[in-house]
Amino acid sequence: MRLTALLLTLATPLAAQDCGASLPDFKAGVLAEVTAMGIAPDVAEAFLSSAQIDPAVLKADRAQGVFQLDFVTFSRRLISTARLDAGKAMGQQYSDTFAQIEAQYGIPRGVLLAFWAFETDYGAIQGDFNTRNALFTLAHDCRRPELFRPELLAAMQLYARGDFDLGTTGAWAGEIGQVQMLPRDIIAHAVDGDGDRHIDLKGSAADALMSGAALLSALGWRANEPALQEITVPESLDWSRTGLNHELPAADWAALGVTGRGEALSDLPGAVLLPMGRNGPAFMAYPNFSVYFEWNQSLTYVTTAAYFATRLAGAQIYDAGNADPGLDGAQMIALQEKLAAHGYDVGGIDGILGEKTREAVQLEQARLGLPADAWPTAALLGQL
Repeated sequence: MRLTALLLTLATPLAAQDCGASLPDFKAGVLAEVTAMGIAPDVAEAFLSSAQIDPAVLKADRAQGVFQLDFVTFSRRLISTARLDAGKAMGQQYSDTFAQIEAQYGIPRGVLLAFWAFETDYGAIQGDFNTRNALFTLAHDCRRPELFRPELLAAMQLYARGDFDLGTTGAWAGEIGQVQMLPRDIIAHAVDGDGDRHIDLKGSAADALMSGAALLSALGWRANEPALQEITVPESLDWSRTGLNHELPAADWAALGVTGRGEALSDLPGAVLLPMGRNGPAFMAYPNFSVYFEWNQSLTYVTTAAYFATRLAGAQIYDAGNADPGLDGAQMIALQEKLAAHGYDVGGIDGILGEKTREAVQLEQARLGLPADAWPTAALLGQL
């Protein structure tokens, strides 16, 4: 389900030159780079010699249609009573581990439980793609070599120190284990959570959860603070002030008539998030919400994950409201093309309503005199 762990890296000239090259030339380039890092040539050769391009990985990389779903449809697909009940049971089963995470990192158990659920169904489905071949394939492919070449090199580092088996399997994008971590994150943040002096992200839930917590902490999680809260917004709200790029102190939102649904607003600054516009669900996104984007860049995914964390902590089911009909994939692509033609950076013509597309939509709604709630409709598409 994950796209990537998404630690952004700068593209290297070497990665740009080697992507798409013949396999012998590509392997030679990787071999030269990794041996310059200090890995013995025979070890590097053993890792690379039988590495293969996996067409199924490329197919999966191009098939991200699930992220075109709207928030209500997507969240209802991922969150079921069974998954919620299983999360509560897992929280009890690994209560000691979660207590340690909460004490050491200040991360609520619901946050890790939600990632654990969405990534691998609490460890049950970790992926059957050969990890070495997946990383080799995506590093060779020219779509995102700046991300995956460093991950391939990191996997070789793990192999050199005896912590990576060539038969390792995981997700199509090279993530490993119960919370799906990429090799560089494993090197930097893997933790022995069960105290057996061995880190097993696939077989040990405690290791996986503690490692995921260490990663979130390193990405900037603010201890003992919330990430998302359902809210109620007045019809009189100035919709142009909503969106993740419009943060205000809690007192200012309260003065505008925004209230917490079920509990009072936090004292933290936040942004009003309307994933399906002014007539759909409404949330307050606090500073920790931004950390979710370091795990996955899909707004729909991270909103669903953050919301599921609140449900696991006892929050009520969100009020779905009655959102205006949105756009299908083809319409969204047409919208992005029109916005791009108007000079907006929409983050790619991919049919996915990401944050950059939402910001462009909001500005065009304001220009056209429409409610600027960042939710694109067929009416907006027609006016553009």
